[in-house]
Amino acid sequence: MRGLKSLLDFFAGRRGGVATIFAVAAVPLTLLTGVGVDYALAIDRQMQLNAAADSAVLAAITPAMMTQTTTIATQAATDTFNAQAGTIAGVTYAPADISVNIATIGAKRVATLHYAVLSQTIFAGVLNMNAIHLSGGSQGTGGEAPNIDFYLLLDDSPSMAIAATQTGINTMVSYTSKQGGCAFGCHEAHPSQDNLGNPNGEDNYALAQSLGVTLRMDLVRQAAQNLMATAQTSEATSAAAYRMAIYTFDVGFNTIAPLTSNLPAAQTQAGNIQLQPVYANNWLTSSNSNSDTDTNYDAAMSGINAAMPNPGSGTATPGDSPQEVLFFVTDGVEDEMSGGSRVESLMDPTWCTKIKARGIRIAVLYTEYLPLPTNSWYNTHISPFQANIGPTLQSCASPGLYTKVQTGGDISAALATLFQYAVQSAYLSQ
Repeated sequence: MRGLKSLLDFFAGRRGGVATIFAVAAVPLTLLTGVGVDYALAIDRQMQLNAAADSAVLAAITPAMMTQTTTIATQAATDTFNAQAGTIAGVTYAPADISVNIATIGAKRVATLHYAVLSQTIFAGVLNMNAIHLSGGSQGTGGEAPNIDFYLLLDDSPSMAIAATQTGINTMVSYTSKQGGCAFGCHEAHPSQDNLGNPNGEDNYALAQSLGVTLRMDLVRQAAQNLMATAQTSEATSAAAYRMAIYTFDVGFNTIAPLTSNLPAAQTQAGNIQLQPVYANNWLTSSNSNSDTDTNYDAAMSGINAAMPNPGSGTATPGDSPQEVLFFVTDGVEDEMSGGSRVESLMDPTWCTKIKARGIRIAVLYTEYLPLPTNSWYNTHISPFQANIGPTLQSCASPGLYTKVQTGGDISAALATLFQYAVQSAYLSQ
């Protein structure tokens, strides 16, 4: 019994010791946790300050600000930073803690902002640390808006005849039951060859029109016209000179509007963009079967590459020529004859690499190839590489110049956004 009592006394002593140790350790643990909170707040505040610095330097190099003195640009950057930093709780600084430098290098302006501020603490004050010092900054480069030649390469193959919205797709499918339900408004010169079963023997393109169904090709046509209007507005406000050329591709490479500075005329010509008409399904003419292979990227990229001369820097310097941007709009599926057989595949991005190597930027708008899991042809020929269509097209695009539009999406807005990114002359450089 004496041994048991000694053992109990030992554990009782251990419990008392643990309680004492915990009590002693609780204070520094609490302080450590509190300091961690203070540092987490400081990190969040620095992220907000860096975003404010980015906004500030960009404000100093906008096209409008480029026409102002460096004194005015410096004030614009300072005011922008103060306006945003002033909303960040727990941050204090004096005017002298913010420095802005504007330097002109040739036709470019470089704006640099540096800040050194205090992030107020909540818990660390117990340790006589009332604030955490934060510093950082940003640098941006801007120049005169460059002169740019834009080349539009638009997919007008039959796959672009899919209805533009899910409602339209459902309508087309419901009205083409004799075809097994077709969501595409393909344009056939002699639909009677296929016995489509439509009223009055009309093709699916005429059927879509009679039903008031908008096709994706209709949206691409309108987007091209709207882009001409966007370019005119941008040209007027930036003092830059823009020219436009419009091409389509299917089995071949087609000229809609040659390169012109007459943007209103190009806008009118954009209205002539149409789907590739075929004689009948699988036939281009009454005597020429092509197994319905109507999308040849090799012909398209070879044609556009030959149509674009080597670009310049886009300045007004005598002897200089405009920069060049290729707008490439497609659903990303190649469909052509190879070795005597029909082959559907991803486009070969080697062409994109070749064009970009010439100093030409490529802006890609992917009109997403709609998965059609109820369609056996889609499941066999397209589904195996469906997931790679977008990544392949993104690899074709220049940095920051890729976007995609899903069914029901606004193609005009997407194309306008790509245009704004392409003409942007101010950018963060550090």
